[in-house]
Amino acid sequence: MTLKIKKLIFPFVLLLSMQLSYSQLDFSHEIGVIAGPIAYQSDFGERYDFDTNSGNTGFGIGLVYYMNFDYLVSYKLSNRNSYFRDHFKIRAELSWNKTKLNHFGEWVDEARTSTAADKLRAHSGEAQNFNLGAQLEYYPYSLKQYSRRGPDWAPFASLGVQYVFFSPTVQTTYGDRNIDNANNFYPSWEPGSITYEKGSTLSLVGSIGTRYKLTGLSDLMIDLRFQSFFDDKTDGLDHQLSSNKTNDWMVWLNFGYIIYID
Repeated sequence: MTLKIKKLIFPFVLLLSMQLSYSQLDFSHEIGVIAGPIAYQSDFGERYDFDTNSGNTGFGIGLVYYMNFDYLVSYKLSNRNSYFRDHFKIRAELSWNKTKLNHFGEWVDEARTSTAADKLRAHSGEAQNFNLGAQLEYYPYSLKQYSRRGPDWAPFASLGVQYVFFSPTVQTTYGDRNIDNANNFYPSWEPGSITYEKGSTLSLVGSIGTRYKLTGLSDLMIDLRFQSFFDDKTDGLDHQLSSNKTNDWMVWLNFGYIIYID
């Protein structure tokens, strides 16, 4: 296990152990696993191109922990109708994702026989991210009714921030295949556009989804997440052409299994 993975796991485990140790306080706990496909939107490929959106896809997996304010041990009558407790959960997450990246669109069409097109076709990469952060989930319908086997579905929306450790890789099959040789890459890119340095950044995360009550103490979950990075180098490419209008971002369709542990 690398040092960075340990650095990510340690605060997550510490947070979880602290909350479990003091479960007599004003919340109880849920833990779960999530996994699903990812569509990575980066400087690879062509903007709004279907092949780019469907081709640069990967997979992610993660652990989630929830502070649930419904199952209160020290439940007081004066707080029985608290709107926050009945409609919000706080979610902490540790996750990892990987996506293989290639160029798609008209500039790499087989009909193009230029050297520039050959260099684009030869260039590939991989984005790999470790994420640690928290989100606030809002449930428009009553969580108390849901937890007491009322409606089987509990839709939600969430917003939060995650810290990201990114570790991209770069490859090319053009020329001498040396990734430090700028002549092996697209000629219009400025020097420094190709980068395979590891780094870290913040990201803004938002999602919509729903839970399904599987048993009295377990849920299935599905959510569609949008994650926008505050950096444009998570994919190993940061060209400054006019088409480079945004930082890297991704869409993640999550499927999860969650259990209530007290």
